[in-house]
Amino acid sequence: MVPEIIAEVQITYSSKVKACDRFRVTGSKDAATAFRSIWPSYEHIEFIYMLMLNRQNQVLGCHQISKGGMTGTVVDVRVVFQVALKSCATSILLGHNHPSGNLDPSDADKKITRQLKEAGALLEIPVIDHLILTEAGFLSMADEGLL
Repeated sequence: MVPEIIAEVQITYSSKVKACDRFRVTGSKDAATAFRSIWPSYEHIEFIYMLMLNRQNQVLGCHQISKGGMTGTVVDVRVVFQVALKSCATSILLGHNHPSGNLDPSDADKKITRQLKEAGALLEIPVIDHLILTEAGFLSMADEGLL
């Protein structure tokens, strides 16, 4: 007998975007374009977002992982892959901003990227890039050999 106090968990993903209309990411410039289309602000607050992709590198959707302060934000690896699994993503892209305008990745940026890459490899959902965005430009960790 199952106790009545156990909650039922529902997992859903829905999209109103037709497959033929989805934005396709073919490189870091496309990834930056996609992130810029959803980015709320580059000043004062650090955000991290993810894009979930299908096998054709088409964007299934976006999700704000966290909103932090002026000098950082927290990333929970479990939350990232919870969202990736719910959306049936076959790969993900990450992007965060540096309110300072500095495009250099911090040690913390490199550490979380390594952790996410390792978790993605285990789940067969690769992290294909992690971008740092500023109002003036972007840095691709994949292009820089940091991924």
